[in-house]
Amino acid sequence: MVRLQTRKPGSAVSSSFVSEQQIRQLERKLRTKEERIIVLETENALLHLKLAKQNQGIIGNSSAEHNFAYYNNTKKFHGTAKSIAIQLHRAIQRLKQDMQNLRLSALQFSREIHHQGESFLHQVLLTAQELQLQKETMETFQIKTLALEQSLHEINERYMKEKRRRKVLHNSLLELRGNIRVHCRIRPFLPFDAAPEESAMEDRQRSVSENVICATDDETILVKCSRPGHALINKTYQFERVYSTYDSQVTVFADISPLLTSLLDGFNVCIMAYGQTGSGKTYTMLGPQLENSFRFSVEDETELGIIPRASKEVFRLLSEKSAGSHWVEVSVVEVYNNEIFDLLAKDNSGRLNGIKRGIMTNKEGKNDIPLLTNEPVEDVVEFLELVNQGLQLRAKHSTLVHTDSSRSHLVITLTITIKVASEDDFAPSWTGDHSSQKLDKEHFFTSACSSRACSPAQLTRESVERRKQMRTKLQLVDLAGSESVGISGVTGSLLRETSFINRSLSALADVLGALSEQNSHIPYRNSKLTHLLQDAIGGDAKLLVVLCVSPSQKYITESLQTLGFGSRARQVQRGHAKKRNELALNKSK
Repeated sequence: MVRLQTRKPGSAVSSSFVSEQQIRQLERKLRTKEERIIVLETENALLHLKLAKQNQGIIGNSSAEHNFAYYNNTKKFHGTAKSIAIQLHRAIQRLKQDMQNLRLSALQFSREIHHQGESFLHQVLLTAQELQLQKETMETFQIKTLALEQSLHEINERYMKEKRRRKVLHNSLLELRGNIRVHCRIRPFLPFDAAPEESAMEDRQRSVSENVICATDDETILVKCSRPGHALINKTYQFERVYSTYDSQVTVFADISPLLTSLLDGFNVCIMAYGQTGSGKTYTMLGPQLENSFRFSVEDETELGIIPRASKEVFRLLSEKSAGSHWVEVSVVEVYNNEIFDLLAKDNSGRLNGIKRGIMTNKEGKNDIPLLTNEPVEDVVEFLELVNQGLQLRAKHSTLVHTDSSRSHLVITLTITIKVASEDDFAPSWTGDHSSQKLDKEHFFTSACSSRACSPAQLTRESVERRKQMRTKLQLVDLAGSESVGISGVTGSLLRETSFINRSLSALADVLGALSEQNSHIPYRNSKLTHLLQDAIGGDAKLLVVLCVSPSQKYITESLQTLGFGSRARQVQRGHAKKRNELALNKSK
């Protein structure tokens, strides 16, 4: 079988082009030599003609005495002309020989080019056939790929549609049941998760092997429970949203931001972070901590936490309303050693100095902190500045778990008052039978006149104005971290702080347990923390709990406790979240 040497079509075309150039060069050389021969032959003829004329002139005009000289000169001239003619003849012969050689070379070269052209053409045809076959195969694959992509697209659309439908049904069910929404975030493996004597290489190796907690999907978290001498046990927990170690601050806030729309629709909202010390609660709520202080930058939002992002979103939503239709106030308190401190309160010299405050329950059954400082703010910059000032007074100490551990529960409250555009929202309280109208008016008269004397006309006008306002609260809570005394290594006053922290968190778990079991008595007053958050936990606010856990085996006990807390929180059944204008109407009935 003859095996053809395959070349690329491009190489064949290039060789043919070079051969044609060489042929043209040889042809140009041949024409040049032919022209040279013609020139030499012309010069030879001219010389012969010139010689004949000279001989004729000499014969007609010369005398006999010059015959001898003429003969000698003619002989000499003929000898020279003959020599020149011989040289010219030889040159012509050489040129003819060269021309003959060039013709033979050109003919040979032309034959080789012809053979190579036929070979290249054959290779081009074979390559074209192969390309055609490959093109047909590629078209077949493309058709199959398009069909598969279309099928995959249809499947994805059906999946996303069903997923959205399931989420809508799930959220509707939660709304009907009044459950607390619970999200869970797994922080990355950090250097202090490993033992102090381990090297950096061992840290990286253990970071993979010790990730005993991971997210299997957006709603499921897997915990690998292992004990020496026992088989590995996998536990799973379901929450409304689970964030892996790779999810950013932007991703976390994207699932929280819809609650802020509800805030402006008239619902109270509470967002709190719960977890062990060093699990990422403060980072999730505030962002990175630099030089023992938090620096908020509205322009650079890469690592900002929920609190600065939520405040910016709230003011963005408020900017869409007309000027003068709303105002905002902010308060910052901490619960430290089971005492409430107002972090925005100022002393006699005008400096911020956390002042202890008490908490009480008013006639409407709502919790209130008398003399609490509520600072008015116009924009997000003023809000973050006040929050940052309050954070400077927050109790913090170093432990073996965290170098700058928060030793108190931080509660930042953003109170929004919005003027209702129409009185129609409140019309039902003034309609109906005359007795109900009388009770409504008496109620407003009594409540308004309790503090000062006023006329009935003035009372009615102020009551209507007050009922046109809708007040909602956004509570942002960064709980102190639960921790084991053995792991944290605290002593003395820090041990007392840890005891108060763990007792308050235990009281919070007891409240959730009592709510989930629907007990008649809910122990809100067992702790100042639960008493302060009573309206959010068991009241009518929309509550979101963000669980923060470590993926390390070192803190598996604390992580399981956090996940158990979240599971109990999901079981709490409350009434529907109510709008503030609806509550105002109910009070007057």
